[in-house]
Amino acid sequence: MFLARVFTLYPEIFPGPLNKGLYGKAMSENIWDLKTINIRDYTTDKHKTVDDTPYGGGSGMLIKPDVLGSSLDKNLKTGEKIIYFSPKGKLFNQSIAKKISKLSVINLICGSFEGVDQRVIDSRNIEEVSIGDFVLSGGETAVFIFLDAVLRLIPGVVGNNYSIEEESFENGLLEYPQYTKPQIWEKKSVPEVLLSGDHAKIKDWRLSQSEAITRDRRPDLWQKYKKD
Repeated sequence: MFLARVFTLYPEIFPGPLNKGLYGKAMSENIWDLKTINIRDYTTDKHKTVDDTPYGGGSGMLIKPDVLGSSLDKNLKTGEKIIYFSPKGKLFNQSIAKKISKLSVINLICGSFEGVDQRVIDSRNIEEVSIGDFVLSGGETAVFIFLDAVLRLIPGVVGNNYSIEEESFENGLLEYPQYTKPQIWEKKSVPEVLLSGDHAKIKDWRLSQSEAITRDRRPDLWQKYKKD
């Protein structure tokens, strides 16, 4: 079973959409589980203070190292992977999602305010990961996106594994256009090749479409694809 622990100040928002549909079914079948850790429970003062002002000045507040460190130490086992969501982190992609899906446990830290004390990141061997070049008000949203990408790669979560293999990024390209019934809609028809029944031609058409879309919309991926 795959276990995701989420360290957050807002445990009430979890599991949220992750207990619906495919993920909810997989959770009920013990394929995966989610445990939330309320960081505030590891404070030691009567006010349950989790943050303080940064040394050196600056706006905002930082999560205190003693609070976060204690919450990690009292819940993790040696060697478990820890990820903290941060704009400074490695950019999340499908390759990382695949690697995480092969683990049995992942620990995810939701940042709040201006982030966390750097000493916790350094001392607990925490990997920083970014879900994109933008700023969120907290890491909870990032957790949902991260787990959505990872959980669907775990065997048994998605019924049709072929659908995963045919998706964007699996072969280094963006996905080709998809069509369904009706055959003609608003005077627009489905491409003839998809109606031909010729699987070789369909495969070639889909590849050419994926290449054209990737070349046009993601030149960075296209260059990598050509090198590989």
